[in-house]
Amino acid sequence: MEKYIVVIKGKPEGPYSFEQLKELKIRPGTFVKTPEMDDYKEAHEVPELCELLGIKAQVRKPQYFASLDVRLLAIIIDYFLVFAIYCVLATVTVLFIEERQNKIVVALAGLAIIPVIKMIYSIISEASPKQGTYGKVLMGLKVCDESGLPITIGTSLIRNLSKLICVATLGLGYAYGFFDKRQQGIHDKIAGTLVIKDRLI
Repeated sequence: MEKYIVVIKGKPEGPYSFEQLKELKIRPGTFVKTPEMDDYKEAHEVPELCELLGIKAQVRKPQYFASLDVRLLAIIIDYFLVFAIYCVLATVTVLFIEERQNKIVVALAGLAIIPVIKMIYSIISEASPKQGTYGKVLMGLKVCDESGLPITIGTSLIRNLSKLICVATLGLGYAYGFFDKRQQGIHDKIAGTLVIKDRLI
């Protein structure tokens, strides 16, 4: 059974079982944490607690918007990951090709589809429970809608396809985020999405 650490009078107490949590009369704003959580969350942010304790889930507006430099670093991490996987697969593939010219053609053709693979990876990852790619998760970022809720696969598709507009404008679509109070690029505006941080630091 899941065990919870509960912040009581400013100090972490526990761990408590679910039955013990009932006796503590947990409120929606009470901070709780399990071993699987990276950080404390308010009780209303934990679906199982909302259901089991009868707490009404609350939608909290995003407060901290990810700056473009942090988002760029997350993108670099993702491309590095995709490229590393490509290198492994390409190396294995060319081992079975005898002609040197064909090896070069296969390797270059693979490089051309890396952006496509990255886009597909982003579409799936941003609509997943993690709400982001490995790079975003590593940087503590999440993609959500303008109410702070997770996005659907359809919204993720629109968001990532809209990045083509940013590329076509030589990056101006991304740079637009520098002048937006919520750091939204053109692709975020089109899809109605935000990239947020759970904490300010």
